[in-house]
Amino acid sequence: MKIGILGSGAVGKALAVGFASEGNDVILGTREPGADKIQQWLSANTGIKAGSFEESAKHGELLVLCPLYRAIDSVIELAGKENFSGKIVIDTTNPIAEEPPVNGVLKYIKTADGSAGEYIQNKLPAAHIVKVFNSIGSAFMYKPKFEEGQPTMFICGNNDDAKKTVTDILAAFGWDVMDSGGIEASNALEGLCIIWCARGFREGQWSHAFKLLKK
Repeated sequence: MKIGILGSGAVGKALAVGFASEGNDVILGTREPGADKIQQWLSANTGIKAGSFEESAKHGELLVLCPLYRAIDSVIELAGKENFSGKIVIDTTNPIAEEPPVNGVLKYIKTADGSAGEYIQNKLPAAHIVKVFNSIGSAFMYKPKFEEGQPTMFICGNNDDAKKTVTDILAAFGWDVMDSGGIEASNALEGLCIIWCARGFREGQWSHAFKLLKK
């Protein structure tokens, strides 16, 4: 597939590598594709190209939204709302506030539509938003390995076909998948980020993931 990554931070780069490793045609969308740090990263990760947000959004049959949530409106505007129409859009964002955590607990921005996922779906009504990759660190997004077994990625979204495509992607990336329902479940899934980060802030350990036990 042609994949457009919208965001060039740690999450965007990790997912770009994952998609490229699976044989996809990837463009990493960023504000400054010619910047030295981007070009240096590309030289160490062959098979991935960089472009503007608009170039990445136009290129992708499937798009991945992974900027800081507070920049989401700007990124969508720069990418062009029309370039999201009819496409599956993986939403990795969490509405994290700029304030530091309190006793290891992050603060979230109050969103107009209940959650970041719902806000993005309402902003892009012609796109198929799937909330995913928001409850794990970037180091474990592709081919995670844990002694206790295969970790679970929780997803949600309104379009069943889009979720099936994302589930197949996650299986290839090494994940067990739990479909949590419609996009309104984003509020709960975004809360998993707070829980995931709590261990890191309180114990200084960031090598963990969630696992759904089934009977």
